[in-house]
Amino acid sequence: MPSRLLPGRIHGFGRLTQTPLVLLATLVPMMARAQVVPPSPPTVPITATAPRALTLDEAVRIAESQSEAIKIARAGVDRAHGQQYQARSQFLPQINGSASYTRTLASQFSSVGGGPAVDTTKPPAPPAPCDQYLRDATATTGERLAGLEDASRCALGSNPFSSFGSLGFGAKNQYNLGLAFSQSLFAGGRIVAQNGVANAGRRSADIELTAQRAQLRLDVTQAYFDAALADRLVALAESSAVQTDNVLRQTQLARNVGNVSEFELLRAQVSSANQRPIVIQRQSDREVAYLRLKQMLNLPLDAPVQLTTVVDDSAATNAALASIGIPSDTAATDRATVRQAAEAIDAQRGLLKVAKAQRFPTLALTSQYGKVAFPLTGLPQSGSFRTNWTIGIASQVPLFTGGRIKGDQMVAEANVREAQARYDQLREFAALDSRVTINNLLQARAAWEASQGTAEQASRAYSIATVRYKEGISTQIELNDARILLEQAVANRALAARNLQVARVKLALLPDLPLQTTGTAQAQAQSQSQAATTPQTQTQTSQPAQAAQQQGQGAQQTGIPPQ
Repeated sequence: MPSRLLPGRIHGFGRLTQTPLVLLATLVPMMARAQVVPPSPPTVPITATAPRALTLDEAVRIAESQSEAIKIARAGVDRAHGQQYQARSQFLPQINGSASYTRTLASQFSSVGGGPAVDTTKPPAPPAPCDQYLRDATATTGERLAGLEDASRCALGSNPFSSFGSLGFGAKNQYNLGLAFSQSLFAGGRIVAQNGVANAGRRSADIELTAQRAQLRLDVTQAYFDAALADRLVALAESSAVQTDNVLRQTQLARNVGNVSEFELLRAQVSSANQRPIVIQRQSDREVAYLRLKQMLNLPLDAPVQLTTVVDDSAATNAALASIGIPSDTAATDRATVRQAAEAIDAQRGLLKVAKAQRFPTLALTSQYGKVAFPLTGLPQSGSFRTNWTIGIASQVPLFTGGRIKGDQMVAEANVREAQARYDQLREFAALDSRVTINNLLQARAAWEASQGTAEQASRAYSIATVRYKEGISTQIELNDARILLEQAVANRALAARNLQVARVKLALLPDLPLQTTGTAQAQAQSQSQAATTPQTQTQTSQPAQAAQQQGQGAQQTGIPPQ
């Protein structure tokens, strides 16, 4: 039996080796196309809806409409606008209206006019008014005498102080309608200074809103390209896993017919097994990157999303690279944080003027206009109201405050010095941050330009290694080396594209971006100005950005040094 198979093995050696190797040669275009073919979206449950296509610009728009940081910054702008209204109102007259009703249950005037007990044996006195009993000349003498008697009895029996009831003494019902007017004439510059503080707070709030928008755009751009980079790394890892599995099956077939050694089979098995943990890690990193992006866009965490902006699109990246202009002027005073610190200085100087203004007298014009009525019963009639109208000038002069004004002034002067020192500190940080940002952009651009040739060379080297292995000139070790180097080159190019896009966006937004290392100092400086501000959001570095740098782990696990 073996003697009959031996000639077949000898004469069929070319066919048996060429058959699996011809199939292996078809993997070369697949690895080369991995540089430009969009990666497959994350796996979603079968019951889930169709993935939502999402571009970078659309992600930024969604984030701005859903961001809590933007909402807080807008609330700060509205609050600062309201503080402007509060300060500005002190220039204008203040007019207040009032209306009141008082019911007197008991009064000290109720005993006025009291006398001895009334004699019940005599008929009661006729009711007032008493002049109604007087008769004219046409009446008879008896009628005129009777009228005089009734008028006399009425006058003797009435309360002599009853007429004071209409003046409010002990009145049971009292109605009061009034207007109060006041106008500040002189306040020692306090009102002007308070308006300056409010205006500085409004400008600081506007800067904060712009800074939060810029920071959000940078964060969304970074999270978007982190997710896109994670897609590319998953595609590379899965493609490499498919290739190692195909090589393993072909090597197993060749081993069964005795064309390869046991070492070659073990080598293929180890390479295939080592690729599976890399795929699992890349898929996990992609899931985290997508969760981070969905959280920033306020989307449901289980909602499927498909990114349409490719991270390593050569045409788009080269176009963006050509549009990059490195600014020659990197003035630190243009940064949002530094501008806010300058507004904080203006606000503190205004508060110092307010503290000093307390030493000056204040002068105000006041006026009171009122209508009062004291009806005996029921509601007042139109003619029962009486007018009270006063006008005056009031002044207040601080004579002794126990050192309070001096203490307020000392605190304000210290706040001014602190705000100036913080401004100088932030300006130094801003100058350093601008230089670092430009350096990062130059580094990212150089890495992108260098990665283009490297990826092409690695693809060419893998093609040659495949042909050499097909012809039996090289071993599987050389083929695996070429595959790993190509995978690393493509991953490095994707990482370089991601870094270039993020660095480009950051440089474009640099004047409006807050400083990342001085959020606490900035918040303290802004709180001194009494202007409503929001804490700075720190840029969070996503794990997928570091994933490509770990791509060489596959080579290390197989015992082959990475490139």
